Amino acid sequence: MATQLQFGRLGGLRAKLLRRYEHRPFVSCLTGLYACRWRRYERSCTQPEDCCCNKVEGACFGLLVASFCITLLFLYFWGQAKNDYNDFDWFNFGNLGFWFPWSMVLLVIAAAFFTYITVLMLLAVCLLSEGQRLHLHWSHKIGMVVSLTFSIAAIAVLSDLWSKEWTTLLLSFQVTAPYLHVGGVLLMTALAWPIALHFFRMNSRVRRALITGLYTSVLLAFYLVPLGLYSPCIKDKGTLGPPPALIGHRGAPMLAPENTLMSFEKAVEAGSEGLETDVTVSLDGVPFLMHDRTLQRTTNIHKVFPNRTKVPAAMFTWAELENLNAGSWFLSHNPFGTAGSLQAEDRQQAGNQSICSLQALLQLAAHTDRLVIFDLYRPPRGHPYRDTWIQRTLDVIQNQSSIQSSQVLWLPSDLRSLVQEMDPDLQQTSGSRLPLEELQSNHIVKLNLHYSAMSAQLISEYSAVNISTNLYVISQPWLYSVAWCTGVQSITTNAPQILSAMNAPLFLMSPDEYNVMWILTDLLSLILILLVFIFHRWRERGLAFCSGSKITVDNGTYSKFRTEMSDIWSVSSSNSQTEKMSNLASPVSQR
Repeated sequence: MATQLQFGRLGGLRAKLLRRYEHRPFVSCLTGLYACRWRRYERSCTQPEDCCCNKVEGACFGLLVASFCITLLFLYFWGQAKNDYNDFDWFNFGNLGFWFPWSMVLLVIAAAFFTYITVLMLLAVCLLSEGQRLHLHWSHKIGMVVSLTFSIAAIAVLSDLWSKEWTTLLLSFQVTAPYLHVGGVLLMTALAWPIALHFFRMNSRVRRALITGLYTSVLLAFYLVPLGLYSPCIKDKGTLGPPPALIGHRGAPMLAPENTLMSFEKAVEAGSEGLETDVTVSLDGVPFLMHDRTLQRTTNIHKVFPNRTKVPAAMFTWAELENLNAGSWFLSHNPFGTAGSLQAEDRQQAGNQSICSLQALLQLAAHTDRLVIFDLYRPPRGHPYRDTWIQRTLDVIQNQSSIQSSQVLWLPSDLRSLVQEMDPDLQQTSGSRLPLEELQSNHIVKLNLHYSAMSAQLISEYSAVNISTNLYVISQPWLYSVAWCTGVQSITTNAPQILSAMNAPLFLMSPDEYNVMWILTDLLSLILILLVFIFHRWRERGLAFCSGSKITVDNGTYSKFRTEMSDIWSVSSSNSQTEKMSNLASPVSQR
């Protein structure tokens, strides 16, 4: 009898351990947020043989998963495009006619939609983990459709207008993929709990096979992703080359108005080894620095010459250009969001900047021993120097400044052979990828390419024939890290003050370190998933056994199950009555 009582107690303890207690406040909160059903009796749970939802709600859940994936893709895509936000904002300025930081607005909207969809996903997964049916409220369904529509439309528009950014996305995978792999595996591991729960609660073999097949396929894909992964930053530190030299893009445009003397001085102070700019020839033959075709964006021409705002910059005399303010726009527009961090003295200096001449830039480069590279724009028709703009620029380099010709990276491709004859010491630079034979025949010593052309193989091939590579415009540390690991010799940047402070590439790790991270992540995930499935199998069988293979469902998550404690109580009561009967019978027998 004692053994039976002990067994009964152990059975009761087992039932107690296996019993799934209701989390009424927690489930009520989940249901209220997801389905806007705040009354307890409105909650409904799934029977063991049931699915988690009907067909309509199943389709909504599938759409929710798709929305999560697409909003995540767009947020990641736009987050990695931060390197080119300035170009995006000025593109919109050229089309809309007024300045506004549209890039940050788009980032905030993308983050808000992703956060909203992610919360809905977490609520759905938690409800599934609690065995609840899914009933997404109609307002959330509208919000989900709006989020999905916005993300798809934004991706389509940006792909059409800015297709190069997909290359940026692919480059970002080269450094973030190892960590995205870890995050993806952890996510799939967490999903094992609700999937295992519903797997063992389903009686339909077809549904079981569908769930396990889909989950296993995605999980296996995550496990094997590293086999096809390439990252230039997975390398031994001893094989890492020197950091790419920095060339200030129009100076240091985050610290001062672009293409002004102050901007180039700030670039020199920040550690730039070269200075990049854009050169236009004025109506009276003075080469000056201006990127845009007109003066609307970076000067106060609308105040000084209100009737000539759309006139090409080259159609102004140097005296007229000197009267324009080329710095006040920087403080009012704050294109990089950095103007507010400048000291009062720098703000005053920035607001008083004027258009810089090529001669002034060359003198600064000569005194500080910096390289100079520039785009040279041919004047429009009717300009007196339209056919002699190259000779006029060379004259400033050779006769009106003290710079050495070897400090100038000559980028213009027009009349290149004539330029070589006039000044053979110039470093001939090509802005396009040409066959090696053509590059060597033109005496090209450097390539100036967009960073989307970054390729370790390409750079290695050019380096083998003594042609270095400069990539533009790289301002984000992660992109600079990729260029560093790839072996790029120099980069043009808007942020020399940030990149010059980097002592090593981001995400740099050795192949052995990466293999350990990969294998341990997959192995730990597999062990946890197996334990989750084993636990659910053991618990569901135990619950069925302790409840006499009969499970009833009420308004809660799960009903309270009948345990063996009632049988134990029955046995105890029977023993007590037997002992009483024995005590009563004993005196009678003695008599």
